[in-house]
Amino acid sequence: MILVMKNSATPEHIEQLSNWLTDTYGVHVNPIYGTGTTVLALVGDTSAIDQDALSRNSKIERITKVQEPFKLANRRMHPEDTTVEIAPGVVVGGKKLVVMAGPCSVESEEQIIDVAKHVQADGATILRGGAWKPRSSPYSFQGLKAEGLELLHKAHEATGLPVVTEITNPKNIELFLDKCDCFQVGARNMQNFDLLKELGQTHKPVLLKRGFANTMEEFLMSAEYLMAGGNENVILCERGIRTYETYTRNTLDISAVPVLKRMSHLPVIVDPSHAGGIYWMVEPLAKAAVAAGADGLMIEVHNDPSHALSDGAQSLTYKSFSECMNSIRRVAEAVGREL
Repeated sequence: MILVMKNSATPEHIEQLSNWLTDTYGVHVNPIYGTGTTVLALVGDTSAIDQDALSRNSKIERITKVQEPFKLANRRMHPEDTTVEIAPGVVVGGKKLVVMAGPCSVESEEQIIDVAKHVQADGATILRGGAWKPRSSPYSFQGLKAEGLELLHKAHEATGLPVVTEITNPKNIELFLDKCDCFQVGARNMQNFDLLKELGQTHKPVLLKRGFANTMEEFLMSAEYLMAGGNENVILCERGIRTYETYTRNTLDISAVPVLKRMSHLPVIVDPSHAGGIYWMVEPLAKAAVAAGADGLMIEVHNDPSHALSDGAQSLTYKSFSECMNSIRRVAEAVGREL
């Protein structure tokens, strides 16, 4: 349920009404202050609320029922776009696009620092890299784990780039807190609800990737788990879905960008590397994502893709990443965005 307040409603009126709703009906009231408008988003079981009584409140302009099961992530609850600050000066959402770039897996200190310096020089503002790597085969490289996390932190110290890296187990949250700036929840863990609940208790940004075969509603319900725990710093990531096509690794659902923007106020980025799974597809898919309205990109870059321990086929070289960034910049300017 949404209560749109009149302009005459003071903070005292809003606090009094919120306390009454919580005490009387047990719902959580989330006030959203917009430009000239204040909205109260009621989360919980609102079926018992007496709408007639509410309509008699002189400070309420309009009452709207939200039918979708996701409430906090719903644009109707929060009409204005949300921005998420990863680090001081690095914000996802708004006019400026962000590019998260780096290797699929951290392999050594020399490798991750070298990659970080190169992607930073070409305009990336966030370093991505995997320490724990969930792989389809138990025999594939699983990442350096805690050592990899330490190496990512060293790359951060060497370049100043904030770090986004994937977490797979709730028990590792404390280990990650001081070593990364943004948690990544991968496609395989999108519905790992125990992990989402624990991450919801933190206030560190979470980049949530869409699962291989999940609907938009299921995707947003996973975001709802994070937000219901109190963490509103959520970034949605479209990374391709599984279809009957086998030529590419996945199929980029470019329609997800405008659809998610319409359904939710959360920022949306695209991972063209995992979507196509082939290095030469990254640039055209990245440009399509920017043209469709994405707030940023996640791109895999490796110092030596032919010898990468994971996902070398979809990783860009330094030269191809530089060329890709130049192309993205031109598209961004054409649609009124900055890079």
